[in-house]
Amino acid sequence: MKLLIRQGRLVDPVGGIGGVMDILLDNGRVAMIGSDIREPDAQVIDAAGLTVCAGLVDMHVHLREPGFEHKETIATGAAAAAHGGFTSIACMPNTRPAIDAPERVDYIKEKAARACGVHVWPIGAVTVGQAGQALTDFETLKHAGAVALSDDGVPVQNANLMRDALILAHRQGLTILSHCEDADLVKNYAVNEGRVSRQLRLPGRPAIAEELMVARDAMLAEETGGAVHICHISTAKAVALVRRYKRKGVQITCETCPQYFSLTEDEILSQGALARVNPPLRTKADVEAIIEGLKDGTIDAIATDHAPHAAEEKARPLAEAPSGMVGLETALAVALTYLYHTGELSLSDILRKMTINPACILRLPTKGRLAIGADGDVVIFDPDQEWTVDPAQFASKGRNTPFGGKKLKGKVKYTIVGGQVVYREGE
Repeated sequence: MKLLIRQGRLVDPVGGIGGVMDILLDNGRVAMIGSDIREPDAQVIDAAGLTVCAGLVDMHVHLREPGFEHKETIATGAAAAAHGGFTSIACMPNTRPAIDAPERVDYIKEKAARACGVHVWPIGAVTVGQAGQALTDFETLKHAGAVALSDDGVPVQNANLMRDALILAHRQGLTILSHCEDADLVKNYAVNEGRVSRQLRLPGRPAIAEELMVARDAMLAEETGGAVHICHISTAKAVALVRRYKRKGVQITCETCPQYFSLTEDEILSQGALARVNPPLRTKADVEAIIEGLKDGTIDAIATDHAPHAAEEKARPLAEAPSGMVGLETALAVALTYLYHTGELSLSDILRKMTINPACILRLPTKGRLAIGADGDVVIFDPDQEWTVDPAQFASKGRNTPFGGKKLKGKVKYTIVGGQVVYREGE
């Protein structure tokens, strides 16, 4: 089938192509980009007044299946991704059982093949059962289809084990995605250590817990030559550490999430457990440093850390509720609202961090770009349309978002995967 996208404003951070263009998708790939393309047999989408770019790539989501299907399934998570403009998502291995063997990778791929069309890329566990004791077989995980390795949620605490992991992952051409928090310092505490934790008389997760682990993993990456990616970076000093090691030529990249450049720890006071995430929401100074890191290129990617939970779980008292928020259906709008419409980042820079950069970190050569011959994965959105977040309308099973009721600017109209429309607003 041929699909012709007419008169959309193309934003291409890779090729630098811009302006009002027609795009023809044929046989699942980009066939033509130009002005006034004529193709009588093609299905037509009128994109006049809308922005067109490569499908978004989220390198950090939790789909919960297998083991926690009451929170999310691969099918509902993929649908949520499509609603948010994401055409490729990489799922973390903290399922039950963990994605720590080839057959677990196969399970994810088979389930994803039956979902709504969004590409689902499995991330393999670094350690068996994510127990932090013995390394998994990286070679067999890669051959099965794992695109990266991570023990996200239960970070690798043993420095020697992490060192070995970086050496072996480097041999396989895999990046380790590291959740940087020192477990002894954060325990299961609910909020950032600081003014709000003192006000609530709760123990807090100190910023130094993140910064120590970022420094450790950066040093290990430098020493081993392995590639490490810092997940959901949230503190000013952590950003400064990554910046320093990047300048030294170390193979280190990092991501942040929409909540870390839009919300502060004060959100806990009004939203309670809905604003509980790991790492926690930080201070205004940290938010400003995150934005600066996005602007100067220290922070490579914007990921969601999409973490759905059942309503009754998030209804527990703050100290007892699980951490995490959903983000697939709001991420683009939050980025546009807090970065683009405030003048902090250009549209091209935001989209670079949500398309080609995460695709490159995960080594997905055919994703994250719009060029002749590239995969026909496209998102069409209105960057200026204002809407109010209503979690009851989410495709995700999770409703746990602190953005509920908030007005955002930027609305996805179409998501296209392999030349097929998998989401159209209103359908």
